[in-house]
Amino acid sequence: MRKVLFYVPLVAFLALTLFLLSGLFSDPRERESASLNKALPDFALADLMQPKKIWTPEKLKGETYLLNVWGTWCPTCNAELGYLAELRKQGVKIVGLYYELPRDPTFDAPFNLAVLQQDVQQKLTQQGDPYQFNMLDIKRSLSLDLGVSGAPETFIIDANGIVRAHHIGDINPMVWRSKLAPLYQQWRTP
Repeated sequence: MRKVLFYVPLVAFLALTLFLLSGLFSDPRERESASLNKALPDFALADLMQPKKIWTPEKLKGETYLLNVWGTWCPTCNAELGYLAELRKQGVKIVGLYYELPRDPTFDAPFNLAVLQQDVQQKLTQQGDPYQFNMLDIKRSLSLDLGVSGAPETFIIDANGIVRAHHIGDINPMVWRSKLAPLYQQWRTP
């Protein structure tokens, strides 16, 4: 019995080491999304540039598209805008989901839609505008429902409003060719 008790700490140490090593060599961008193969969560979000226009999942049905979560504050998002604009020219439909950072009322100025619209317009003019339109997720409700952990993140949504793929990180030529283009073509409406 004493010999068995002698090995318990050793077995626990080895198990903990294996667990930590598996995390060390995993890719955090390859996290499985809980929203895959499910309908887009219900939402009603204002168009960023035309706030009186409200977008819902029903209004987005009919074509396969990329739902790109982004923000002007995000350097990686800014870097991918040019390539996304090229994809739009190739016929890829891209809808923006503007991810607003949380604000601390003690330190931050109150939210100003006009300033945000100006910033977005300036950024898209400089970098290229890939979006059909942008939805403003001011409370991050849709982002949270989709399991978004930051920006950029991109989802492929099929013509029926089903989430078919989720990519964390930027979209560049290599990512598009090797990962997203085959999935986009698979779910693209004929």
